[in-house]
Amino acid sequence: MLPTDLLLFRVKAGLVEPRRLKPTTLNLTLAETLIGTFEANVGKRRFELDEDLRTLEAGRQDFKVLRGLAHLLSNMGTFEAGSGVDPVLARERVFTLAQGVVPGRRQAAAVLEQAARSLSTDGEVSGEALQASLYADLPDQQTLVAFEPPAPLELIHRYDLAQAQGQLYRATELVITARRNEPARYKQLLKYLKFFGLMATVEGDASYGFSLTLDGPASLFSNTTRYGLGMAKFLPALLHVTKWDLSATLKPRKDLAWVDPGDTEWSFQLTSEDGYVSHYAPPSEHDSALESGFAERFAKLDTPWTLEREVDLVPVPGGVILPDFRLVNGDRSVLVEIVGYWRPEYLRKKFDLLRKAGRTDVIVCVSERLNLERAGVDPSDFGERLIWFKGVLNPKDVLALAEQYAVATG
Repeated sequence: MLPTDLLLFRVKAGLVEPRRLKPTTLNLTLAETLIGTFEANVGKRRFELDEDLRTLEAGRQDFKVLRGLAHLLSNMGTFEAGSGVDPVLARERVFTLAQGVVPGRRQAAAVLEQAARSLSTDGEVSGEALQASLYADLPDQQTLVAFEPPAPLELIHRYDLAQAQGQLYRATELVITARRNEPARYKQLLKYLKFFGLMATVEGDASYGFSLTLDGPASLFSNTTRYGLGMAKFLPALLHVTKWDLSATLKPRKDLAWVDPGDTEWSFQLTSEDGYVSHYAPPSEHDSALESGFAERFAKLDTPWTLEREVDLVPVPGGVILPDFRLVNGDRSVLVEIVGYWRPEYLRKKFDLLRKAGRTDVIVCVSERLNLERAGVDPSDFGERLIWFKGVLNPKDVLALAEQYAVATG
């Protein structure tokens, strides 16, 4: 993520185009130099690092690029108060003892020595060490204690993505069209939507894709960018979806002299073909051993049915269901939900959403190990579409119900 003053972009006919760095030798060398500067400053205080960075940017016309890259690298480092004494305690003790003392160099040294003795029992704290601790928690006095260096190309990818993320700070609406995707991608989208506190309206179907509409911060909270930051942090998760388009409506930046004062809104467009790279870990193919075991056993069957992993988003009032599997045979399909997780609140929410969906093409598979009665869940209204299993789920049992409850996909 980059602060607003380091976002570089242009606007052509109302369309925002973020600055991107080409992986040229010049840019890769700059990235490598900055990474090396941070590595050389491990164990030093932030003001020393800042001095080295100012030396690097001196005379450069692209100093904002350098600052942007350095900002991202700072987030990859760990800065701590490099002192053996808590700075808050040190200030409290020194300022208390200094009350009524006539200012002077000799008097100040005496106060420091007195405070140091009061803070140590065996003389391990000196006056000089205490003086160094007084403001060690201030940002420029903190020490870079650890740094995980990225590869130069990785840093450039992070920079490009951060420039794109920054455009979403002022979004009034965000529409994502997610087409047929690889397994587990939709589930990750929903997980990150929830994690970042984003609200989405979902429409569409598994055959043609889904449209997710998110209201932005400018339409909900006029005085805060918190929701916009959530949208920006969500973007790297979207990159793991294999086929998608993003369209955002932005509130124009009026603080920039070159912006047309007559602009009422800007548009920002991205697709899965734009070449941005996510730094979020890709999702695992299966969420549990139950699901992976079921998929493995199904693969051994000789059947005209095809098992698809998490390809269907089912909108329901108050949420979205993402069934674990979809079984497809020609133009007929049925959804499969495996319930093996035991937490009562999870079970209540799961069955409540399944009930609200009102879908008759969902087969619900429930482990006998679950105490649904204790969780306050009554699954009887799913009738014959309910499968109880002990230990492992037999794909043949699911296929038997699939023949009975599958519906035409067209």
